[in-house]
Parts: sequence; structure tokens; C-alpha cells
Amino acid sequence: MFKLFFETAMLAAESQQVIAMRLVKLARGDGAAQVEAHRMVAEKLVAATEAAGAIALGASPADIVRDFRRRVSANKRRLRGEGA
Repeated sequence: MFKLFFETAMLAAESQQVIAMRLVKLARGDGAAQVEAHRMVAEKLVAATEAAGAIALGASPADIVRDFRRRVSANKRRLRGEGA
């Protein structure tokens, strides 16, 4: 149970970092901001759909959090310019 709590807390912290980086990018208001806005919405739809499917197939909450953390980590690397 503690592991799930820790993973969820880390997801929240890492998500805040990605949100901050995205807000900076969106604040520029250029073409890259528009691409990022569209990407955000598309990613969330895909993540929600895949999570629902995983839950329907018996995935645990820890599995779902782990997948979300993987996605957030990839976004963090991409937004930092480290590649994904």
C-alpha cells in the first residue's frame, strides 16, 4: 500500500513539473504552442482510453499509475529537449 502511495505522490510531483514546462511553452503563443496544446489534448484522450481498457482487463491501480508516470517522464524529457 505504501508503494502505491509513493508512486502516486511522485506522479503528482512530476506532473506539476510537466505542467509548468507546458505553461511556459503555451505562454509564448507561437506555432509550437498550438502544436503543444493539440498534443496535450490528444495525449490525455489516449491515456484515459488506455487506462480504462487496462482497468477493464484487470490492471491494478499500481499498473495504471506506473503507466501514467512513464508517460509523464517521456513528456518531461521531450519538453526539456532531451528527446523521448
